[in-house]
Amino acid sequence: MSTAQTTRRAADHIVDLLIAQGSTHVFGVPGESYLPVLDALHGRDKEIRFITCRQEGGAAMAAEAHGKLTGRPGICMVTRGPGATNASAGLHVAYQDSTPMIMFIGQVARDMMEREAFQELDYRRMFGQVAKWIGEIDDPSRIQEFVTRAYRTALSGRPGPVVLVLPEDMLYDEITVPAAPRAGSAPRYQPSPDTMEQLRERLAQAKRPLIMIGGGGWTDKGIAALAKLAETQGIPVTVSMRAQGLIDNDHPNYVGHFSVGPTPYLKEALDGSDLLIAIGPRLGEMTTQGYQWLKPPVAHIPLVHVFPQPEELGRVYEPEIALASDMESFCCAVAAWEPVAQDRFIARTADLRGEFETYISPSAVPDDPLAPMFAHLNDVLPSDAILCNGAGNYAGWLHRFYRYRSAGSQLAPTSGSMGYGLPAAVSAAVTKPEREVYAFAGDGCFMMTCQELATAAHHDLRLTVIVVNNARYGTIRVHQEREFPGRVSGTDMINPDFCDFARSFGAHAACVDEIDGFKSALASARARGGINLIEITQDPNLLAPGKWLA
Repeated sequence: MSTAQTTRRAADHIVDLLIAQGSTHVFGVPGESYLPVLDALHGRDKEIRFITCRQEGGAAMAAEAHGKLTGRPGICMVTRGPGATNASAGLHVAYQDSTPMIMFIGQVARDMMEREAFQELDYRRMFGQVAKWIGEIDDPSRIQEFVTRAYRTALSGRPGPVVLVLPEDMLYDEITVPAAPRAGSAPRYQPSPDTMEQLRERLAQAKRPLIMIGGGGWTDKGIAALAKLAETQGIPVTVSMRAQGLIDNDHPNYVGHFSVGPTPYLKEALDGSDLLIAIGPRLGEMTTQGYQWLKPPVAHIPLVHVFPQPEELGRVYEPEIALASDMESFCCAVAAWEPVAQDRFIARTADLRGEFETYISPSAVPDDPLAPMFAHLNDVLPSDAILCNGAGNYAGWLHRFYRYRSAGSQLAPTSGSMGYGLPAAVSAAVTKPEREVYAFAGDGCFMMTCQELATAAHHDLRLTVIVVNNARYGTIRVHQEREFPGRVSGTDMINPDFCDFARSFGAHAACVDEIDGFKSALASARARGGINLIEITQDPNLLAPGKWLA
């Protein structure tokens, strides 16, 4: 944009600002409430591309995945009323996953507000608990102020989603454009030197420290610094739920993943630690096994908590040392330290690494037909492949047996949202077309957003969907059988022929039930490119890795 003042239509000004902020893609479903913005996007595909999705929930999840992959706010555009309510699922993912995202919502015209006009909603009330800020642009002369603030808010502190509401008539207004904007960036929060010295002294006293990483807002520089500090200090590193992509799982200091289900050796490691250094995670319900492995308000293990939002520190757990810092600044500072007590820590780290490698070996569950399939992925997929999943018991095999080896290789909702895998894969294929992309889903998970196969076909994307079909809502069935054994209610499913369904979109498809068939189908999909679907039929009595209903 020129620094000279010019007159522009409000909708064109919004698109100009998105481009100036570095946004390259908009994920959305077209709607009449923001037609001028769609018009403003016309002919600008080389600068910013509108990805037409088939349901607003899928569009919002795709935008959230874009935010995870790029570190910049994912952009979603939806129409008012039903469009916004559909999109709320993706907004919730962004909030709980601490992902930068901006959702633009068309709104009724300004002279119709407060009348419950057609599809009118109050978005400040509706999204008050799932967005960092909700703004409505009534005055077009303030568009740049609002959009710039939206980017900075989405990126600052604990990253998260922002909602900007666009009254339909405002988008047609002609305005004088102010000076060119400065692209919003995430400010760094340097850890306090005095508190860092306390940490160094506390680490020197420890005998069995443990690092847990997680949360949003990580950068490539921060991830590299984390690996260096782990090596230099000799400390074992674990990850919170679905944060495995933050460290190379082949790193000798990586020892495992706190997931939905309990992992016995990690429980022992946590209980045996005399210092827990949590860098980035909120230490939520899933990671702490219902707040039982660490009981609030004061955990039985001395806690050092590093988090970019001061209000989070001490909200659930009272830390011994609290550091308000972004992860990059903290990790870079500690990575520069000389070894504090490395010789005292490395033997325990090696032992925990050995337990981890035993746990992720398919031989640990010899009667499990799915384990070797998921382990096979390690043998053939490149280290930068992007694996996406939603929620369901199928994810237990993926998270246990696959080793994530590069930043951005895991797109998975810590919010536990079903249906996330395919929209995330669409986003990954659009954002990183040079990388192999895989969506994993159960049959229930896939059916929630399966229409986004049309989006993949429409935009000629390259991705492979792997559907694990047990003809039931498997996770809920596990809970049901535990709480009310033999009393099945609402968890059985009737599914379409998934292979025929995929072929109707022009995809190639294969159905397998054993390892040799899976190897062949995966090799064919990788060689072929385009859209592929592999259906794995799962014995309904197989509930989790190595665990059967009987």
